[in-house]
Amino acid sequence: MTDDLFSSESVTRGHPDKLCDTISDAIVDACLAVDSNARVAVETCVKGKENIGLIVLAGEVSLNGEAPDYESIARKAAVDVGYNNHAIGMDAASSEWTEVQVHITTQSSNIAQGVNKDGLSQGAGDQGLMFGYACTETEAYEDLHGRFFPLAAALSQRLTRRLTAVREQGILPWARPDGKSQVTVEYDDQGNVSRVHTVIIAIQHDKALKDQFGGSIEAELAHVQSEVRRHVVDYAIPSELLDDDCILVVNGTGRFADPGGPYADAGLTGRKIIVDTYGGMGRHGGGAFSGKDPSKVDRSAAYAARWAAKHVVAAGLADRCEIQLAYVIGVAEPVSVRVETFGTSELTPREISKRVKNAFDFRPGAIANDLDLLKPIYSTTAAGGHFGRAPGADGSFPWEALDDARLALLK
Repeated sequence: MTDDLFSSESVTRGHPDKLCDTISDAIVDACLAVDSNARVAVETCVKGKENIGLIVLAGEVSLNGEAPDYESIARKAAVDVGYNNHAIGMDAASSEWTEVQVHITTQSSNIAQGVNKDGLSQGAGDQGLMFGYACTETEAYEDLHGRFFPLAAALSQRLTRRLTAVREQGILPWARPDGKSQVTVEYDDQGNVSRVHTVIIAIQHDKALKDQFGGSIEAELAHVQSEVRRHVVDYAIPSELLDDDCILVVNGTGRFADPGGPYADAGLTGRKIIVDTYGGMGRHGGGAFSGKDPSKVDRSAAYAARWAAKHVVAAGLADRCEIQLAYVIGVAEPVSVRVETFGTSELTPREISKRVKNAFDFRPGAIANDLDLLKPIYSTTAAGGHFGRAPGADGSFPWEALDDARLALLK
């Protein structure tokens, strides 16, 4: 029999693409702090090379009040991620080492006339389709309980958040900001998770680390592997999912030393949309989240769809639920609301859809009100996943909270 395997990946906040998401969301938050109804759509590109680093900001912002200093926001966000030294990938604090280009204009008047309406009549910021997904895979594991999230995605996200934590806390002092994870989960004949089959970690490290081992790259790699297993893998993955046959690959090329980050790889906002959502287990409509205010349904409706799908599963109506929403620009009501339960419910999708429409209002203005989205809350979402995060230090979001009144309406 062929093994039933599924893999998901994640990247750290120091990955060049996530660095761009972080900068873009820092600008969103700064604009919302000035004007809660600000319209923001900002993309970031980063690249480092031998002589200088480059941060390019491009997009549209309209707000009532003084525009924030976009260059300062971008520099601070990059430094906070860890890019304060050109030798490791970028020195964002220094204008000598890093140039910031700002190409930000105001929102198109044709778009604004459909979006800038009061309250619940506010139209969608664009056409498009969004998906929300929830399942029961994480509910069997105490450390992950309550997340209603695909297990491979949950574990890969936990690993990259842990990679960041061990660097920031000095547990692995040689670690650098850039990194990735990938987790392959194995299922049994009944479709239940049986074990973690493979864990892949890429972690940027100090190029001088090999000097501690007489210049031996092989000894350096063995040390990195051992420390990652001890402080990252064993910490982030429940022990009952790990066995002696689990495959661990750390820095598969043999070495991932400075410089990394933007020096090694250009970054762009919105290039990690599957990392941001369900690790490939649930579908994605295609629109990125970061850099956008909540009038953009690419972001807010995807949050609402996840919120509703999580309630369907938490209410016991299905073991898996996917909700699709679709919009037309300038119109408040969604074009369609579709529910899929993949044969895991005793109710028909049509019946569940009726209950979902009764319990949730998917107009952009209603979503913003129900989920309290007009606040500067988005920087935390930029890395570590927008969904499935447990309450506490790792961050939690309004669209992850369960509402007893809505659960009652669904039942």
